[in-house]
Amino acid sequence: MSHDPTLNAGDIARLAGVGRAAVSNWRRRHDDFPLPIGGTANQPLFSLPQVEAWLRRYGKSYQLSVADRAWQRLKTAGDLRLGEVVAQAGALLTSGDSDLGPEQAEPVSELAERHGALTAYEFLVERYLEAHSRQLSVTRDDIAGLMVALVGDAPTVLDPACGVGTLLLHAAGGGGAVTRRLLGQELSESSAAIAAARLRLRDADATITSGDAMRHDAFAGEKADAVVCDPPFNERAWGYEELVGDPRWEYGLPPRGEPELAWVQHCLTHVKPGGLVAILMPPAAASRKAGRRIRANLLRAGALRAVVALPGCDLWLLRRPATGERPPSDVLILDAAADPSVVEPAWRAYLRDGSGQTVRIIDLLADEVDMTPARHQRRENVGRAFAETRDRFLAAATTPPDLKVLEQPLDQPATTVGDLIKEGLVAVSQAPPRMAVGDGDLPVLTADDLSAGAPPSGRTISQRGLVPIQPGDVVASYSSVRVISDGGGVLGPQLTLYRVDARRLDPDFLAGFLRAAGSRASTGSSRFDVRRTRLPRLSLKEQRPYGEAFRQLAVLEDALRETSELGQTLIRLGLDGLTDGHLHPQS
Repeated sequence: MSHDPTLNAGDIARLAGVGRAAVSNWRRRHDDFPLPIGGTANQPLFSLPQVEAWLRRYGKSYQLSVADRAWQRLKTAGDLRLGEVVAQAGALLTSGDSDLGPEQAEPVSELAERHGALTAYEFLVERYLEAHSRQLSVTRDDIAGLMVALVGDAPTVLDPACGVGTLLLHAAGGGGAVTRRLLGQELSESSAAIAAARLRLRDADATITSGDAMRHDAFAGEKADAVVCDPPFNERAWGYEELVGDPRWEYGLPPRGEPELAWVQHCLTHVKPGGLVAILMPPAAASRKAGRRIRANLLRAGALRAVVALPGCDLWLLRRPATGERPPSDVLILDAAADPSVVEPAWRAYLRDGSGQTVRIIDLLADEVDMTPARHQRRENVGRAFAETRDRFLAAATTPPDLKVLEQPLDQPATTVGDLIKEGLVAVSQAPPRMAVGDGDLPVLTADDLSAGAPPSGRTISQRGLVPIQPGDVVASYSSVRVISDGGGVLGPQLTLYRVDARRLDPDFLAGFLRAAGSRASTGSSRFDVRRTRLPRLSLKEQRPYGEAFRQLAVLEDALRETSELGQTLIRLGLDGLTDGHLHPQS
């Protein structure tokens, strides 16, 4: 069996700066093109050294970044051990001690020397998550940030199913003036090690352990100020038989098919009186008959305070009742699937004076204890909400740019982003690798802000190396490229800023070609290869029509995203309104 680093066809195309069709042509036309050494018939894998040798033999230029080389070396361990070697890479970057061989350790160390240990490791983790996206469940960044914000400035935060550390990373960066102590447990030993390394690289005060939190609770007796959790859904082998008499089941023995209710009670066990729990749940958990008794007990005790519908899941917010505390009479039930930004203000209003989208607990107990948010949508607002959403949907629509179709592509002199940098037309900047987002008064543009086209939402303190953002800057992440229209704030982690010489280069022109290169790249591509992006060498006057067309396409992309979300809301409101009488077909 070969232990060479491997590439798929998309990797080869990116390596050689060509399209995937060119790689297919090489395989058909050249008998000496390397044969696959692994993979499947539809997704063959090729030896990196053999491909490099073939490209050199045919005089084809190529470039493999140090980041790609490090990743390819780690991949030689095979899929089954990939998590283990990524964890070992984390050990190498945090303690200098790991079980990686020299052929894997050296490129990882070189990557860290060039880009900083934190940036290097986040790149490797990102690649690992992409390669195992079907096996690993990772909390969405926006939802993770929301969960941490909802539990407030808790000095101690526990995640008993921490995965690769997503929720705890947000807690580490969002503690306000509080220095947080972070606790985490994860069933997978390699995932726990990855989470620990990511937190150590941020200098977080964290204790991460591996093991089954249900059967072998590593923090038994520990009381945190807040618990955040994204537990495994529908896990039937959660320990029902072994844990029938467990003292954690204060609100009732979780049914065999309701493991999420076991996680809810596990989290409540680990929070101090008055402390908060934010836990993601499958939507069915709010209404399943088997869990009715436990839901009722949680409501009677005043432990379950909110059920919020989010995209793809529900968020339950709980509070550990203090001794002698009077339970509330209402619970917050909110459908925020179309707009999660409404959750935090609604939660703050509920905690302050009980206002908002509340439902009387006595009414829920008299019924089926069905807490499905869609069921409790305020019907009197459906007609108005439908009309407002329809108007927003129509207003968001836009048209594509009017582009001329050519019979033959233009043959124009070309250059690369790397050449533009050498010529002084583009200056490249990145945020400090150990930048702490969450504290301070300086606005920070985050990757989520960039993707959504939103203003800076992060915060940081003044420190050396911060990169101020100016109007006309081109900012790129792994998945987004935008021209900044408003200045203010500083560049956030995992973003790259390209500042152009406006006398010779149009920023929308540059951004368009960067976006095109990113959309053509395979899922294994790296942001460290941006310098090889090709674009035509044109005068500023000739660039501007291209820039305007690229800008219109970016506007169209944002409009399509918005209309898709609004369209789903419009359909739901239309169904509700037509069936309950608040809407009527036009005569």
